[in-house]
Amino acid sequence: MTLVQLEYIVAVDTYRSFVGAAEKCFVTQPTLSMQVQKLEEMLNVKIFDRSKQPVIPTEIG
Repeated sequence: MTLVQLEYIVAVDTYRSFVGAAEKCFVTQPTLSMQVQKLEEMLNVKIFDRSKQPVIPTEIG
């Protein structure tokens, strides 16, 4: 887990959008999504429910 990944998690939670969070973090949306996904895989949990708009954290997230 890195501080950058945590920054991305906070940004997605704040902006409720991967695109909006990526813009605010000055990275591309695929870069941000990949880092969040890597963290989810490392922790073996789903942090965000991506099936809904706006994106919301799961209970464990």
